[in-house]
Amino acid sequence: MAAKITVRSNGPLRVEGEFTICDADGNAFGLSGRTVISLCRCGQSANKPFCDGTHGKVGFQSVEKARELPPPVTKPV
Repeated sequence: MAAKITVRSNGPLRVEGEFTICDADGNAFGLSGRTVISLCRCGQSANKPFCDGTHGKVGFQSVEKARELPPPVTKPV
C-alpha cells in the first residue's frame, strides 16, 4: 500500500502504509515494523519527529482542509 498522510485537526501528521523516515543525513529511523506512525506538528514533542501527545497539553490548534496547490515554479537552469 502506498503511504497515506493525514493532517489531523489540532494534532499530528498520521502516516500509514509503507514508508521510510530518514534524518537530515539520510539515516533511516528504526520503526520496528510499524506501518502507522504520527509525526509531530506542534514542535513540542519530547520524541521528535514523532508525536508524543504533547499537542493536547499545549493547546496546539491547526485545522487544515484539503485544497489544490498551484503548479510548481520551474527554476531556470
